[in-house]
Amino acid sequence: MRLIRYGAFGKERPAILKKTGIVDLWALFPEMPDIGETFFGQRWLKKIRNVPDPGKPLEDRLGCPLARPSKIICLGKNYPEHAREGGFDPPREPLLFSKAPSALTGPKDPIQLPAGSGQVDWEVELAVIIGQRGKRIPKDAAMKHVAGVTVMNDVSGRQAQFGDGQWFRGKSFDTFAPLGPCIVTLDEIPDLASLRLTARVNGVCMQDGFAGEMLFDIPSILSYVSRDITLLPGDIISTGTPSGVGIFRNPPVTLAPGDVVECRIEGIGSLVNPVIAPEPL
Repeated sequence: MRLIRYGAFGKERPAILKKTGIVDLWALFPEMPDIGETFFGQRWLKKIRNVPDPGKPLEDRLGCPLARPSKIICLGKNYPEHAREGGFDPPREPLLFSKAPSALTGPKDPIQLPAGSGQVDWEVELAVIIGQRGKRIPKDAAMKHVAGVTVMNDVSGRQAQFGDGQWFRGKSFDTFAPLGPCIVTLDEIPDLASLRLTARVNGVCMQDGFAGEMLFDIPSILSYVSRDITLLPGDIISTGTPSGVGIFRNPPVTLAPGDVVECRIEGIGSLVNPVIAPEPL
């Protein structure tokens, strides 16, 4: 199943995406909550599994497929070659940081450069959507807590990230978490490790890797995070990025107004986000 949200910003409607069109879920289930913590917590994935065939094409804006997650937890340096390109040793344990949920935006929405940081960069990542509340999750049960997966661009303001001495601000500017285009349930992806991740800037391939190259796999990540942090339905765990980011190139490559960033994971889909100038101060 492929879950989407569509419509004007702030007025998105949940739907199922099929090859022939979309199923508007609120038209069928007006009592259903939006795709988020309550939706997954009340096991709506099972309730909507056998809906009728779609009756209309998607003609509206495709929004972020998830509404108001409690948290976005990200991994740094989880691909060994990405750690090495920055001159770092791969971490011995998962390196965690967070992004503000207010950074979320849709799969075709603009990335707006911030006034408060230069050196804006891209990072294609496989994002895991939590479907079931859990704490101290054992590795062998971890995937039971996963509702599905999607694509995230962990857009990063490197000047703020490195200058602040911590990563939260540089990772959390508005529009710095494009997500989508859909949440794909695990029954459609039999082998997560085989998923290919690519990032292109203005058509030029910058990143190309496979999820199986992760230093810490998804069960290990969920087990580690949930030792002392309760994972809630709808939480996002973004699992790190392959090598090829802009800041570590020689010379560095960073984003400018007019650029277009495409982050793609085969079997899930693409984020295609234009880059626009900062808001005037």
